[in-house]
Amino acid sequence: MLHIAFASTDEVHVNTHFGAAERFVIYDVSPGVAELVGVGEFASAVMKGENKDKKLPVGTVYTPGPEMAAKPGELDKPPEDKVVAKLDFLKDCAAVYAASIGTSSIKRLMAAGIQPVIVDNNHEIVDLLNEVSLALSCGGLSWVDKAKARFLAGGKSPDRFDRMEREGWHGSDDGHALHHLMTSEDDLV
Repeated sequence: MLHIAFASTDEVHVNTHFGAAERFVIYDVSPGVAELVGVGEFASAVMKGENKDKKLPVGTVYTPGPEMAAKPGELDKPPEDKVVAKLDFLKDCAAVYAASIGTSSIKRLMAAGIQPVIVDNNHEIVDLLNEVSLALSCGGLSWVDKAKARFLAGGKSPDRFDRMEREGWHGSDDGHALHHLMTSEDDLV
């Protein structure tokens, strides 16, 4: 199971810049199912810099890779307050999706082992959850493959996702949002 976070004002769409996000929703995602497990609220932050209003075209997804990793000593200066609290809240997440993420925050997220993913504004969260579910089952997203490998290296059973699916795992019935997701390309039909 991977924890995935989304910068969202409405818990339905990714519609906020990472640094300016006042709310993150976190889902536990396994093949075929995602459960809302947390919502973090943050103080309003004023955005600055030349890319503060930058948005990706509709349908675009950008996943920063190793080329964005921090150089030695680059993160030695204290990070901005607005990012520290968010990094602490997201520390157990494999990835965070946002409508935009500044270079400094990308480097801090990657240094914390959290994959930043930038998507077009108002991208539906359930579509992204389906994408992650499908990647957990079939592969296809390199960051999901890496996160799954780290998860398994942490002592988790390698067949855990398959076993959960066979057992018909549906998560808790405590009122949290639960989405049944795709696990194969046959589900697209």
